[in-house]
Amino acid sequence: MEYNTTRGSMKISEYGRNIQNMILYIASLPDREQRNRLTTTLVNILAIMNPDMRDQVDIKHKLYDHVHLMSDFTLDIDSPYPVPPRPEEAPAPARVPYTQETIKLRPYGKYMQRMIEKAVLYPEGEEKDELVKTIANNLKKMYLNWNRDSVNDELIHEHLSLLSGTKLKLRDDDRLHSTTDILKANKQQALDKQKQPFRKHKFTGKNNENNNGRKKKFGKN
Repeated sequence: MEYNTTRGSMKISEYGRNIQNMILYIASLPDREQRNRLTTTLVNILAIMNPDMRDQVDIKHKLYDHVHLMSDFTLDIDSPYPVPPRPEEAPAPARVPYTQETIKLRPYGKYMQRMIEKAVLYPEGEEKDELVKTIANNLKKMYLNWNRDSVNDELIHEHLSLLSGTKLKLRDDDRLHSTTDILKANKQQALDKQKQPFRKHKFTGKNNENNNGRKKKFGKN
C-alpha cells in the first residue's frame, strides 16, 4: 500500500495529485508537438473543472503558470505565455511598514498630533491664531471624552505646548469653550444618535390583506 507520506510533495494541492501526475507524464514525453497538444487540452480541461475561475482576467495565463509550477518547471512546451519565475527567484514583496506610531499623548490620537505638526509650519498671522484656538478647543473636547470629570484650561495649554514642542500657544485674550457647554453638547449628540429612527419594513398590499385576514380569523376563534 502506498501512503501520502511516501509520495512526492504536491505543488498546488487544489488540483489534486492526479492532475499533477498527468502534467509530469506530459513533461516526460519526448515529442514536443505531443507535449504542446496535450498541455493545451489539459489547460482547457482545468478551465472547465474550475468554473469559478472563468470570470478572472487572463485565466489561461494563470493556468499555464500553474501547469509549469506543478511540473517543477520541467515542462518544455511552446507556451503562449512566458514561463513564470521560480518561487525562490520571484521578487520579494515590499515590506509593509508598521502602522503604530509614537503618540505623545494618547487621549488625542495620532491625527491630532499630525494636525498640530502642520499648524507649527503655518505662517504667523491671524489665520494661524484662529487655527491654534480651534485645535485647543478640540483638545479640550477630546480630553473630556477620555476623562469626563473635568479639565482646566491650564492643562490644555500644557498639552498644546507639549504636542507642538513649545511652538504653539494661545493668545492672552483667547478663551476656550466651557467644560459645561462641551459636556452638554456631547450628551445631546449621544441622545440625537439614540433617537435616529429605524427603517420600518414596508409590507405590500397582499401581505397586509393576509395579515388582516389572519386577525379576523383569530378574532372569530
